[in-house]
Amino acid sequence: MEIRRWPIEALRIYTGIFFAYHGFGKLTRETGFNITGFLEAMKDKSFGFYQPLIESVFLPNAGLFSGLVAWGELLVGVALVLGVAVRYASIAGAFMLANFWFAKGQSIFDGQNHDAIWVAIFLVLALVPAGKFLGLDQKLADRFSFLR
Repeated sequence: MEIRRWPIEALRIYTGIFFAYHGFGKLTRETGFNITGFLEAMKDKSFGFYQPLIESVFLPNAGLFSGLVAWGELLVGVALVLGVAVRYASIAGAFMLANFWFAKGQSIFDGQNHDAIWVAIFLVLALVPAGKFLGLDQKLADRFSFLR
């Protein structure tokens, strides 16, 4: 089955721009970016299995996780726009958004659950050769075998 290229290219590039924009915005805020408020607000709403992680891992290390989120969004976005290591960037993006989803405790059928939609988009980008369509993965695959 042949995969049409333009929808995959458009999805990868749009997703990359979206995440690079938001990651850059978090890194350049005058007030800085701090995930503590989000975690405090979601602590009681999150899925039961996730609450201990929020309380014992994420909140005590909020500074570290704030940086990981901001840099993660920026780097995943740039990788997707350039088409470099798309599979790895997409897996990282899916992991990050799955964590937001778990923290919010929303049903997959909740109309406001954008995180589940982003997880699905990242999984699609990870499963198809998205970096080989107008991306650098194709050009670099001969030199770096992990990009194949």
